[in-house]
Amino acid sequence: MRILFRFLQIALVAFPLLAMQQDKPLRVIFFGDSITQAGVGPKGYITMMTETLKTNNQSNQFELMGAGIGGNKIYDLYLRIEDDVLSKKPDVVFVYIGINDVWHKSSSGTGTDPDKYVKFYEAIIKKLKAQNIRIILCTPTVIGEKNDNSNMQDGDLNQYSKIIRDIASRNSLQLCDLRKYFQDYLAQNNPENKEKDILTSDRVHLNETGNKFLADKMMEALLKK
Repeated sequence: MRILFRFLQIALVAFPLLAMQQDKPLRVIFFGDSITQAGVGPKGYITMMTETLKTNNQSNQFELMGAGIGGNKIYDLYLRIEDDVLSKKPDVVFVYIGINDVWHKSSSGTGTDPDKYVKFYEAIIKKLKAQNIRIILCTPTVIGEKNDNSNMQDGDLNQYSKIIRDIASRNSLQLCDLRKYFQDYLAQNNPENKEKDILTSDRVHLNETGNKFLADKMMEALLKK
């Protein structure tokens, strides 16, 4: 009887630990535009994050997936959230969108007005919250790398970044403030005030250094308790 009681004591401790070890990795989806689409490439930020997890023996903790499509704006994400995100049953979703909503205003006249941007963004959050998904909101980075606020879209990018910060605060969501991170980096590392070739190859899309910088910031956000 005493032996049986001891066995039950051990089992009560061991079985939960065993169950924890057998849990599946948390599925993380990066939801965005062409920057995220390129993120799964050989030198993309999602690929770099996956390699970092392997190096740190954390591959069993997270499974990273990209859900980026070039040219997407906020309403594109809303229209494809069911198929490209929710159907994959993620545990964590990074929402990283806004560059095209700003950029396309001047390039093709098809950007997104602030009020519509907020409505679609809030609708996306509502769908993710309904599935108890951890949500991390990201501010847009740069359209031009000059560090003196002379890039044509700096004003709009700052406005839309503030919108995202406000949405995060209003909904008690985690924020990964990429706009601020990029601006701070360029202030320190662009002494010639160049418009590209520091973190981007074309003023918008990331070069290898930019992908590494983004990967580090995304990883910090993901691992934040």
